[in-house]
Amino acid sequence: MAVLSEEEVRRRLGALPGWEWADGAIRRRYRFPDFVGAMGFVQQVALVAEKADHHPDFLIRYGEVTLTLATHSEGGVTEKDLELAGRIDRLGGAR
Repeated sequence: MAVLSEEEVRRRLGALPGWEWADGAIRRRYRFPDFVGAMGFVQQVALVAEKADHHPDFLIRYGEVTLTLATHSEGGVTEKDLELAGRIDRLGGAR
């Protein structure tokens, strides 16, 4: 799978509100009222990611979850990352 240029990624992020280009990856922060809500979201993301065989990096801080996506084996952002970002956004429940 081909790595997308930064320009292409930034253009495509227009369809994924909240996601940003960051250090060769895409990243989004989700906020929840509490830790349990954040962890429930992480579990949902884990199931979607496992089904896609593509796994984000997670940073969890109480009611906040930051996801970072890049295709490590390819050395950058690929179509796989953008597709997974869209699937994650469709889970809902995040602010």
